[in-house]
Amino acid sequence: QVQLVESGGGLVQAGGSLRLSCAASGRTFSSYGMGWFRQAPGKEREFLARIKWTGGNTYYADSVKGRFTISRDNAENTVYLQMNSLKPEDTAVYYCASTSNGAVYEYWGQGTQVTVSS
Repeated sequence: QVQLVESGGGLVQAGGSLRLSCAASGRTFSSYGMGWFRQAPGKEREFLARIKWTGGNTYYADSVKGRFTISRDNAENTVYLQMNSLKPEDTAVYYCASTSNGAVYEYWGQGTQVTVSS
């Protein structure tokens, strides 16, 4: 089992920035990497970014490429999502998730709300 706890969400004006954190605990050694997702009201969950624990390779969805940056601190078992130039359409609940193979995400955090005002 892997436990994930997100933090850092909140209310920000358009053009502002937020940094989300995701602290992982439990069987983190079995994890290939971590991903960030979001879900806005009435919409499907959307993949945002992924990072490998080993090597730090990253992959981004086109919708956030250039604005969002995923990073990790292996010593702290923590993954971050730096979000810049936020837009009202970025408003959603943001989730981190753990993957053992880079494709399927087995464990999920509880989510943190991000609201961007215009």
